[in-house]
Amino acid sequence: MMSKKKLKILVSLFALNSITLYLYFSSHPDHFRHKKYPQNHSPITQNHFSSSENRFYPSENHQNSKPWPILPSYLPWSQNPNTPYRSCEGYFGNGFSKKIDLLKNSPALHRSFDGASPELRRSLGGGWFRCFFSETLQSSICEGGAVKMNSERISMSRGGEKLDTVIGRGEDEELPVFKEGAFEILVNDRKKIGKKLSDEEFLSKYLPEGAISRHTMRELVDSIRLVGADEFHCSEWIEEPSLLITRFEYANLFHTVTDWYSAYAASRVTGLPSRPHLVFVDGHCETQLEETWRALFSSLTYAKNFSGPVCFRHAILSPLGYETALFKGLTEHIDCSGASAHDLWQNPDDKKTARLSEFGEMIRAAFGFPVDRQNIPRTATGPNVLFVRREDYLAHPRHGGKVQSRLSNEQQVFDSIKSWAGNHTGCKLNVINGLFAHMSMKEQVRAIQDASVIVGAHGAGLTHIVSAAPKAVILEIISSEYRRPHFALIAQWKGLEYHPIYLQGGHADPPVVIDELSSILKSLGC
Repeated sequence: MMSKKKLKILVSLFALNSITLYLYFSSHPDHFRHKKYPQNHSPITQNHFSSSENRFYPSENHQNSKPWPILPSYLPWSQNPNTPYRSCEGYFGNGFSKKIDLLKNSPALHRSFDGASPELRRSLGGGWFRCFFSETLQSSICEGGAVKMNSERISMSRGGEKLDTVIGRGEDEELPVFKEGAFEILVNDRKKIGKKLSDEEFLSKYLPEGAISRHTMRELVDSIRLVGADEFHCSEWIEEPSLLITRFEYANLFHTVTDWYSAYAASRVTGLPSRPHLVFVDGHCETQLEETWRALFSSLTYAKNFSGPVCFRHAILSPLGYETALFKGLTEHIDCSGASAHDLWQNPDDKKTARLSEFGEMIRAAFGFPVDRQNIPRTATGPNVLFVRREDYLAHPRHGGKVQSRLSNEQQVFDSIKSWAGNHTGCKLNVINGLFAHMSMKEQVRAIQDASVIVGAHGAGLTHIVSAAPKAVILEIISSEYRRPHFALIAQWKGLEYHPIYLQGGHADPPVVIDELSSILKSLGC
């Protein structure tokens, strides 16, 4: 029999261990799920709809999902019905404030019924579907449960092939054409069985075509049919939340960044507790950019790679990249400027945003880079000046391998900067030759985040500045033929210092570039 003295010692040790654990988790809020947050604030990994009747996230189903990283610029993506129209949050954050339920059903759906008899399955509830509409962006993020994808009813190429095996393949072959019933949702109400999920009025109001010639998300929703348990047979169930995405200009970095942003926003707006899995509902071949897709999200699969009908416990439809503020800002005025999340938390301002900085941090964190530093690191020898180059490379099956020159004497300008930097007396400069076409995506992001000054001619590679450090300075060389606002806007929305050099043609005078660069470096104390 245990003595009283030993029992007291054990109780004391248990109490001491409990206190130690409490103190540890209290000092590590990102690992302590029950920590209280200020009013209207939520932890980064919180699911804003965790109590929703239409969601079910069994803990064992998330062992293969990547957690959300801690991001310094993160602010809650709360459902605020009073988000002002055309405000910065309306454009870049959660302006998807109008909820439309197309199909409601019992939470009993979420009990597993694989292998059950049709009679039993009928008693277990059905699917659900709803959309969140943004008046500012005129687009919707939609999601549903018990959604079945019949890939044989989607006409498109297989997708995911090596580029050299599909040279010459037409773009129309790679974009999906949805036949009726390409997607189905399980229902129990006999009156609904056999009907379509949506009508033309809903599509026109909440998934408007706008200026997009082919609105594939609208076409996907239009294909959804409601079916009973007798028809709802699945070769595979995907238990974890999955994003269904159709890409258009998938080999271009700028357009792919708009797709990344749309997918990220859809994940946040729908309150996913961890990073979703991706399903590309397109037939594009593999590209270098998939490296970042895989880093950002939990996994990646092409729709045609499934062997039969696949059912999703929770499917999310991400809007097209053309519907993001990143793209819309090219043709309409978006009056927003970048600010720190800390400042906006203390003093909310409809004309300022930290969302693009948050997104850039997400990209950096996805590759394992630290994001908690607010100043650009200097190497032991001095600041980095990154020159983003344009090189010939084979981008997609219809590409000839030659890129359009935006700066006819790019090599001369680079060589001049490198020579000048070697003799610079103010401080030691590291001039980085940004040959991005021949670098991995991780290496490209590393080069961007470590740069004090980013120099380059107008081109998609400069879109990487979304991942630049907060104090980075952008110097864009703009030929007379390519005077477009892409990178000036990104710099503005991130709060980065931006300097343009406008050319009369496509030829830059190296001394002019060096003078501007010298002035920038002096302002940085170099």
